[in-house]
Amino acid sequence: MSLPPLAAFRFFNVAAQTQSFVRAAELLHVTHGAVSRQVRLLEEAMGVELFERRNRAIFLNHAGRTLYNVTGPMFEQLQSTVYRLQQETREDVLVLSCEPTIAMKWLIPRLPDFHEKHPHLQVQLLAAGGPIDFTRSGADLAIRRDDFHWDESVHSMKICDEWIGPVCTAATRPPGDRLDGTRLLYSKTRPMAWDNWLRLQNLSARDALKTEYEHFYLCVQAAAAGLGIAMASFLMVQDERASGQLLAPWGFVRDGSAYCLLSPRPFDECPKSTTFQQWIAGQANLSIEQVDRQG
Repeated sequence: MSLPPLAAFRFFNVAAQTQSFVRAAELLHVTHGAVSRQVRLLEEAMGVELFERRNRAIFLNHAGRTLYNVTGPMFEQLQSTVYRLQQETREDVLVLSCEPTIAMKWLIPRLPDFHEKHPHLQVQLLAAGGPIDFTRSGADLAIRRDDFHWDESVHSMKICDEWIGPVCTAATRPPGDRLDGTRLLYSKTRPMAWDNWLRLQNLSARDALKTEYEHFYLCVQAAAAGLGIAMASFLMVQDERASGQLLAPWGFVRDGSAYCLLSPRPFDECPKSTTFQQWIAGQANLSIEQVDRQG
């Protein structure tokens, strides 16, 4: 007996997973009718119905559940194997997903050092934040702040603690370093950053004006332009502070979060991941050592 085409099993598997031909069509980027036809062809080839169809809804029957118990793990294993083979064919490229601000303000200025030490390995950056699907993104590693939960299948390594503090220009530095009545720059991506810092420092900012920006790095740029006082990560303003473009009158404090390196598999199973892990840990240590020196 010959098996029906693999595509029919794929359509069935997605339909069984979603319990909806409409949703399966969206995920497979085909029409609802295409999913229905493929499932019907599979049922005719097998001589067994796999779904109960009631009131335009579908439900797996006993035969459907039995088949899905096989196709579910099969397609997961197939996807994992394809991903692994794709990774092995480009061992000279490391695809790194990184939060945009930390990539622009901290990582990219330090990548020349990585390329000098490891000229055989190129880093390809993907700007993204929050939860990551390594299979869909094609990333080997990801840098994220631990402000969300990741699955147990994701391997992680702490890079460094997050240190935050207000930054401003000499012209916008308030007299006596009091925040009352000043203009504070807020970020939609970290809406609680100012509140958390004021709580940690037991300070207030009465009658302060609030300006909101879409991203954290825009707040840093606005502060450098003299538009107000921004809450910043120490890592993101090292260069501006070193040049004197920005001041940090209140210093920096740990906010309880940390930056982590994430991987879909153990770091020691992939030589290029191990190489990058060791390098970025060293860079983070060098940066954090400057917190006390710069105040």
